[in-house]
Amino acid sequence: MEDAENGLTVLFRELLSELYEEMKHLDERVEKLEQKLETIAANNEACKLLLTIPGIGLLSATALFAAIGDISAFKNGREMAAWLGLVPKQQSTGGVPTLLGISKRGDTYLRTLLIHGGRNIVRVADKHDDRRNNWIKELDQRRGKNISAVAVANKNARIAWAVLTKKEPYKAAA
Repeated sequence: MEDAENGLTVLFRELLSELYEEMKHLDERVEKLEQKLETIAANNEACKLLLTIPGIGLLSATALFAAIGDISAFKNGREMAAWLGLVPKQQSTGGVPTLLGISKRGDTYLRTLLIHGGRNIVRVADKHDDRRNNWIKELDQRRGKNISAVAVANKNARIAWAVLTKKEPYKAAA
């Protein structure tokens, strides 16, 4: 934009300048919203507990807290994972059940956040050597990255239920 001899018209330069100012404004707005979320998470015990789970970040923790409300509404972690749509659909014929893809019921936004967190955990699993990451590496080799990400999201939903029920931070298995 500063190079007057690069062949851009004055009108195009003005448009680029306006778009740049709009992007700066949006960046500032996002930063303010993140600060508000950080304040909410810092003042809320449930969010602090959820943030101890690998793969659950600020957005996921605050969104889960806001959506769940009372954790006692769920009998167990599987029920919460099913509510989020992270469990396999079942189809049975002749008494033989067949597991299909995930049911995709429930809150799409929450499910997406948890799956993206799961993707991140799958991506870095080979850098760690513990029980959970070994399970993730084996699953990734057998089934692929996408199925592994959904499996980690399902596991994180169950862990989130346990953490919120017991009111204790997440502790990785030895």
